[in-house]
Amino acid sequence: MSAPIPTLPRRTLGGLTVGAVGYGAMSFGRPYGQDAAHAGDESADALIGRAIELGVTLIDTADIYADSEEILGKAIAGRRDALALATKFGIVRAINADGPPVINGRPEYVRERIERSLARLGTDHVDLYYQHRVDPEVPIEETVGAMAELVTEGKVLHLGLSEAAPDTIRRAHAVHPISAVQTEWSLWSRDIEAEVFPLCRELGIGVVPYSPLGRGMLTGSITSREDLPENDYRRHMPRFAQEAFDANLAAVRTVREIAAAHGAAPGQVALAWLLAKAPDVVPIPGTLHVSRLEENSGAAHLALTEPEIARLDALPVSGERESELGHNWSYGVTPPKR
Repeated sequence: MSAPIPTLPRRTLGGLTVGAVGYGAMSFGRPYGQDAAHAGDESADALIGRAIELGVTLIDTADIYADSEEILGKAIAGRRDALALATKFGIVRAINADGPPVINGRPEYVRERIERSLARLGTDHVDLYYQHRVDPEVPIEETVGAMAELVTEGKVLHLGLSEAAPDTIRRAHAVHPISAVQTEWSLWSRDIEAEVFPLCRELGIGVVPYSPLGRGMLTGSITSREDLPENDYRRHMPRFAQEAFDANLAAVRTVREIAAAHGAAPGQVALAWLLAKAPDVVPIPGTLHVSRLEENSGAAHLALTEPEIARLDALPVSGERESELGHNWSYGVTPPKR
């Protein structure tokens, strides 16, 4: 019998206390072309049950992730109080739909979407409510002002922003305290470290890295582009293009070497590297498998040495993290307050 996995230590995002590793539920929206049979009610029930046992309390979803909210709503029934539930609004049409993404941050839309999310999740409040992308046509003060009203009403406990620029974060925080900023951050995606991360440290805002495993690549389970299904969205991402893939695979070999020295999995090394950055960093890896959930949780108990962290810090990456999308998709800004 394998040894039991220790319960996760706790971390604080603003005023919200959660397990050191969270769970990203985008997988229930099948973003990479997964089989729907493996992203439904049964897998969600098993994942949420095991998450609670492990202390993985931060469960993150969004209204744009297909039926993820509804699937989670069924899975958390009867155990809602054991979890810190986060969801997001603001993306009306996703990037893999026809045409460019559409973003909406109007105050009336904020209220419309929280009511829909609460109904789908089967709860009377969410612990953390993010603006998924900021609206280039609406001052952040107006959007966050509407979000703050939801806090007053008890429908939301804490506020967050996703992929917002430093000035946008500072302006939002002046309207109502922002507990967490969510952005892509991993050994492959380091741009947050230039301005956003230092600002979050200054303002006491926690950071929630999404895609902390390099969209699966840093787990070591993807060894060629042929491992990706034909309908997998990652095939269209610059870092998975053939010319970049082999170079990035070389970086993964370094992660594998460090993992072997610890008797750990490569993904655990990638997560432990993030956890070492600050005490209020809580990555949210996603999975549809309980075994992978357990593996990710174990990263919180892996202590990397300073030379190992320095070696990981120096890893090169080939290709941009996203295609050029525009429309405030990364580090979005908003117009001045009217």
